[in-house]
Amino acid sequence: MEYVREFKPAAPTSGIIASSVYTAGRRIADIPIEEAGEWAKKSGHVVWIGLLEPDRELLLRVQAQFHLHELAIEDAEHPHQRPKIEQYGDALFIVARTAQLIEGRVTFGETHLFVGSGYIVSVRHGPSTSYAAVRQHWESCPHSLAKGEDFVLYAILDFIVDNYMPVLEQIEDEVEVIEDRVLLKPMTGPDIERLYMLRRDLLRLRNAALPLVEVCRRLTSADLPQIHSAMHPLFRDVTDHIRTVQEKIDSLREVLAFAFEASLLVGQSQETAISKKLASWAAILAVPTAFAGIYGMNFTDMPELKMEYGYPIVLATIATICAFLYWRFRKNGWL
Repeated sequence: MEYVREFKPAAPTSGIIASSVYTAGRRIADIPIEEAGEWAKKSGHVVWIGLLEPDRELLLRVQAQFHLHELAIEDAEHPHQRPKIEQYGDALFIVARTAQLIEGRVTFGETHLFVGSGYIVSVRHGPSTSYAAVRQHWESCPHSLAKGEDFVLYAILDFIVDNYMPVLEQIEDEVEVIEDRVLLKPMTGPDIERLYMLRRDLLRLRNAALPLVEVCRRLTSADLPQIHSAMHPLFRDVTDHIRTVQEKIDSLREVLAFAFEASLLVGQSQETAISKKLASWAAILAVPTAFAGIYGMNFTDMPELKMEYGYPIVLATIATICAFLYWRFRKNGWL
């Protein structure tokens, strides 16, 4: 092994998270950016550079080492790109969107990947889980990491897609609570607003994940010499994971739609029940009102006014009719 002077990567605040060179799947050195191009040209060596929200000066330093296309550098400098894959000469430029649940909302970041012969550069923007876990995991499996830069590309894409699942699991827990609660009482204004936000976030997550299917399809095509045919099954596996994410998103969106419809039905049912109760009591109260209205007209010659038991008979008649109506309405479930 060639001796290499020890180099400590710049602190994360400078944009460089890691800058390492590997051979036979083992990291042999941490290197400065200015030496990355020479190391990438050596047979059997792979340079893996990780950047976090780099400025243009740092991107231009990386560009000079690997002769990256200017358009790709511009895209990497300015986030908010749609997930895609582009080929610039002998290098690939890939954009993938990351997702995290922050304060109840799905927040998106971006990862831009440059892949070429002997190197891979990852550029992270916005909320994103560090890829240090990917490095640590695969550095413990040098046989896999020895497959080259296209394997590192697979590892990063697989990590991005796998990190969609914790977001969906947290949303699923909240959806289950909403689903259980919606049958007990109608949704309030804040509940409906939260349901709408969840459906919109799920749609945005779907739009972030689904384009990666096309990215992986391109990576398994024969017209990309940067990707060895032995890697195609791995990228197809990533596609399967994306499909699983898509199915889960669609399922959660349907549950939220059903929950909203169920809430409307519960609300309408309660309104109907209240209307029935009000109508029932109105019908019952109409009986004494009618009698009082008739006998309150104060005519001199009205029937039963001179009867000895007229008043008790009228009260008994009113009570009997009201009791019958109450029994009838209660039997029908209106009261």
